[in-house]
Amino acid sequence: MIGIISFVGFTALVAIISYLATRSTDETSSDGYFLGGRSLTAGVIAGSLLLTNLSTEQIVGLNGSAYSEGILVMAWETLAAIAMVVTALYLLPRYLKSGLITIPQFLSRRFDTTTKTLTSALFLTGYVVVLLPTILYSGSLAISGMFNVPELLGVSDQTALWICVWGIGIIGSIYAVFGGLKAVAVSDTINAIGLLIGGLLIPVFGLLIVGDGSISEGITTLQTNIPEKFNSIGGKTASVPFATIFTGMMLVQLFYWGTNQQIIQRALGAKNLKEGQKGLLLGSFIKILGPLIVVLPGIIAFYMHKNGMLDVSAPDQAYGELVKKVLPTGLIGFFAAVLFGAILSSFNSVLNSSVTLFGIDIYKEHINKDADEKTTVKYGKLFGIVLAIGAMIIAPFLSDLDSIFSYLQRVNGIYSIPILTIIFVGFVTKKVPAIAAKIGLLSGSILYIISEFVIRPNRVSNALEEAAANGITSTERLYEIEVGAYPHFLHVMAILFLLNVIIMLIIGYFKPREEAYVQKFTQEVDITPWKHAKISGILITIIVVAVYVYYS
Repeated sequence: MIGIISFVGFTALVAIISYLATRSTDETSSDGYFLGGRSLTAGVIAGSLLLTNLSTEQIVGLNGSAYSEGILVMAWETLAAIAMVVTALYLLPRYLKSGLITIPQFLSRRFDTTTKTLTSALFLTGYVVVLLPTILYSGSLAISGMFNVPELLGVSDQTALWICVWGIGIIGSIYAVFGGLKAVAVSDTINAIGLLIGGLLIPVFGLLIVGDGSISEGITTLQTNIPEKFNSIGGKTASVPFATIFTGMMLVQLFYWGTNQQIIQRALGAKNLKEGQKGLLLGSFIKILGPLIVVLPGIIAFYMHKNGMLDVSAPDQAYGELVKKVLPTGLIGFFAAVLFGAILSSFNSVLNSSVTLFGIDIYKEHINKDADEKTTVKYGKLFGIVLAIGAMIIAPFLSDLDSIFSYLQRVNGIYSIPILTIIFVGFVTKKVPAIAAKIGLLSGSILYIISEFVIRPNRVSNALEEAAANGITSTERLYEIEVGAYPHFLHVMAILFLLNVIIMLIIGYFKPREEAYVQKFTQEVDITPWKHAKISGILITIIVVAVYVYYS
């Protein structure tokens, strides 16, 4: 009962503060609703970035991967810091100078309106089919398990899942659809503080148990007894082979932090460039600490399971079981509320970005060109409601997935690499035409789908059949054969990125634009850079490299 009271109390507190903080924002205008009135400060941006990125599919999924493989999966967190530095120093100044509300707006100016619309449609398809349902599903699993909803309500596991999905979806929609970006960002900031506190408590309590009351002794015990879990390099069969850091991993990170609408929209709403850069760089520093929340608990759970202190039947259950084991009963409600906030944050952030993309890039551009800002916002909200309902219907059907995090990262490549390709070419060239961008989008998506969902399964199936014919039955050996049958999907992303860039450049060579593109600046805010931005970026990069060297 105490847990439920603290859960409801903290959740209500966040809602009240968010409401009070957004009362003065004019949410009938595009800037007011979609960008929070271009008034976001560094702390709000950093907190919103953290919570938008960090949700149950990461907290549960990455800790599950760490349980199986160890610290090497930290690449998903630590390398994000470098991508955020690149975004702060190179991309954000250009975005703010151009007065952008959405990334596809840049593509409209650089190429043409059709390219912008195709990109927005690709974003929206990925959001509704992949991202939103995954967030709802993984979040519902966590909340249902933490409060034992099936037993609490006397329903089946599947029914409890549906209840949680629709509960989270409805509450998240209220924030995103009716509150706008500022309501999302303010609630994110409060929950970010709670997540840092609650998330760090889990490994702290875990280390205290492992180290018989001493955190330092707990760390020593882990490193002494399971040293293989503290190798940042990993072998060929690792989920994140070291070589992928220099290929697809950095491309994925640059797309996510520099061009993905749901993320960059926070920085686009900055009060000025200085606040935007400070927010991104503060967020990048926090990402370096991310493994303490999304990797270390998984390693602790592995040690405790190995020594009979914890019962874990599957890697993705490791985090939930550890929380139940180490967290005092009085704190479970608070932690559940923080986790609930993280779930809501990711959901409502994606939903708010979807509303923005539809309202600005589709409704205003193609459906009602004469619509005023109030009408654009209105129909954007209606689209958001439809999108949320669609995601809530799809989410429960993801229960057959083996790995939520792996599925999410692999499927994201369908739209992430094509979009990153045309944005990259758009920035670095001036005469590549619009037709090249359209071909790049289509070829990037189609080639990735063929590679990952046609060729890869066939290659893996043939390799396993050949192994069976040769009498190979070792599970470990079969796994090595399966992994080695086809290049890692991150390598595939890098190969297709280069291929699509070459295709676009060839088209640009034979059929260039009549006039070279010149970026026009219509800045809406002060674009004076933060004087410590470069040195901070260099320092963060050095820390990331040092972490890898230390654990290599």
